[in-house]
Amino acid sequence: EEEPMDMHNEGSHLARQESARSGISAATAKKAEFLTFRLGAEEYGIDILRVQEIRSFEEPTRIANAPSFIKGVVNLRGVIVPVVDLRIKLGCEKVEYNSFTVVIVLNVQGRVVGAVVDSVSDVLELSSDLIKPAPEMNTTVDTSFITGIASVGERMLILMDIEALMSSADMGLM
Repeated sequence: EEEPMDMHNEGSHLARQESARSGISAATAKKAEFLTFRLGAEEYGIDILRVQEIRSFEEPTRIANAPSFIKGVVNLRGVIVPVVDLRIKLGCEKVEYNSFTVVIVLNVQGRVVGAVVDSVSDVLELSSDLIKPAPEMNTTVDTSFITGIASVGERMLILMDIEALMSSADMGLM
């Protein structure tokens, strides 16, 4: 008498697991959150899950012989964090430090890295249908780090794989 019931329970349990699983994957495929920031005239977006915190810019301690885009290091609650000026790294023409200049503290492959940007705009939830592949073009930015372009209203966001950028060989950080 109990056997058919057990089978039924097992079946509905599996079905429930299956629908939960497909629900999760559908949700992650559809939407992702991006922190948006400005570098010069362009607006970029990076995966919010990489962002640890946002700090106001403070002059880092210079390191001898570091590449020009590595501004130096800062002490972040006992952790020595390299600070990369993304504007220099990505070839923005003029680099001005002002009250809006911020450091985005990132967690990349278990390492903490700071990225200097002109200003942080907001956090946007983007569904995958808003994201178009980046066109092949001759830009100042190395397009291998660009995962797509999202247009949100009047805004064009360049979505960047910050993890790939920060761990690229020329960064020498990883």
